[in-house]
Amino acid sequence: MIVAGVGCRKGTQAGDIAAAIAAALAGAGLAREALALIATSARKGEEPGIAAAASAIGVPLVVVPQRDLEAAGARTATKSARVIALAGVPSVAEAAALAAGGPGARLIAPRVAVGPATCALANTGAGS
Repeated sequence: MIVAGVGCRKGTQAGDIAAAIAAALAGAGLAREALALIATSARKGEEPGIAAAASAIGVPLVVVPQRDLEAAGARTATKSARVIALAGVPSVAEAAALAAGGPGARLIAPRVAVGPATCALANTGAGS
């Protein structure tokens, strides 16, 4: 099962979120149909652009609690001091994908940035 972890700047539009997801999937050689869900941090869970992108793509949105995000943060590939200061994790997109994917999830595409949005992909190993 493929999970897209998403991060963004405040007010980012659904089209920008979808573009970041599409770029991550393309970079990993995956079709849109491979995507099972979109995950983001509790802080970003209120962003209407993320919810709208999940709805448009047709997959559920999972909001990851901060404690789960932080627990998954140690498994991220990207380490941003700025993001650590703002969000408490090295990469919101990577930590969200890994946390939503569960303890066995593995990062298959590190964070990619497209404009104001970021996306990382994790594989849970289940159903894939």
